[in-house]
Amino acid sequence: MASSLRLAAPKMASMAAQSTVRVARSPVQLQKLTRAYSVATRQNTAFTTIKRTSTLLNSARAKVSPIGIQASRAYSSEMANALVQVSQNMGMGSAAIGLGGAGIGIGLVFAALLSAVARNPSLRGQLFAYAILGFAFVEAIGLFDLMVAMMCKFL
Repeated sequence: MASSLRLAAPKMASMAAQSTVRVARSPVQLQKLTRAYSVATRQNTAFTTIKRTSTLLNSARAKVSPIGIQASRAYSSEMANALVQVSQNMGMGSAAIGLGGAGIGIGLVFAALLSAVARNPSLRGQLFAYAILGFAFVEAIGLFDLMVAMMCKFL
């Protein structure tokens, strides 16, 4: 009885909202209406509509999360694939911003080398070795950043 009332209540509410004359109905009249509606829905007539099934209701019956059902569904539309591609490109672009920092770092290392050699030309060989070491470290950071950018795009 409760399940038929639960199914009939939305239909009765829409029928009451469509009527022009508002009439207060007693609970007995409502029970009669729900019985009549549940009998009418069980009959197969030309005017019956197909019941819509909700993934939320089906998942509640199967005790499965509806989020899990949606997550396992593959992308099937062109729009979804385009959105995935756009998000991959945006991730790659935002990760590649760090390459600018690596370029600035390399410029600062060699600017410091020129300044130090100008101040003390006799230490040129030792300072150049330190500059190459600094260049290698900055370049390694740039390569790590490039690797992260490629992972954003292709993984």
